[in-house]
This record gives sequence, structure tokens and C-alpha cells, in this order.
Amino acid sequence: MDCNKEEASRAKTLAEEKMQKRDFVAAQKLLMKAQSLFSGLESLPQMLAVCDVHSAAEKKINGLENWYGILQVMHFDDDATIKKQVRKLALLLHPDKNQFPGAEAAFKLVWEASVLLADKEKRSSYDISAESTHGLLAC
Repeated sequence: MDCNKEEASRAKTLAEEKMQKRDFVAAQKLLMKAQSLFSGLESLPQMLAVCDVHSAAEKKINGLENWYGILQVMHFDDDATIKKQVRKLALLLHPDKNQFPGAEAAFKLVWEASVLLADKEKRSSYDISAESTHGLLAC
């Protein structure tokens, strides 16, 4: 068990180095490894939230932001589900509570996504644009 915790700590340290270099996709993979080795490691949820948001933001839909992916919701999810996810991510990413590299930018992306998806007209327009350019909305 201690061996797993040490290996998980090593992966977490490497992930933080990747985050400092803005390589969130590689950091995300390392954090997933750390989580599978020892899920009780401190700060994993905060670090993963940063990496998940940035990784989703890198996956544009024909030039459009992947707002659903950033919030880790599906395009057919209702407003209540989206609001719940926004609150969850906001708590994990708030700059006062998360000092990891990229947390503040991830928090801003979540905020932008929530503003767009909370407005029915903007959401509908985004859905139409994303579907017409991509064929399907992806998470």
C-alpha cells in the first residue's frame, strides 16, 4: 500500500510540473494514474478539475469552444444538472482555494461556459452552430 502511495505521489509531482508548463493533457494522464494508484492523495480532485477543463478547452468544435466539454456535461442535460456541475467545478477551481497552475484560467472558462449555457437563446444558437459545423455535439 505504501508503495502505491509513493508511486502516486511521484505521478502527482510530475503532473504538477506538466501543469506549470501548461501541458494539461499530459498532466491529466499522470493524475489519472495517481488516482488509480492511491485515490486518497491530497489535492487530486482540484488538480484533475484544472486539467479536465483545459483539456476540454483544447478540443474545439470547428473553431468553437467546447462549452459542454468544459463543464463536463452533455448537450441534452437540463439546466439544473448544468448548474449543479458549475457549482461543483467552481468550488474545485476557485482561485482562493486552488493555487495550482491554470486554476484561475479554468475557473474563468467554467464561468464563460455557464453564462452562455444559462442563456436559452445563446445556448440554442451555440447548439445550432456546433451541430451544423460538427454534425454532433461532443463532450
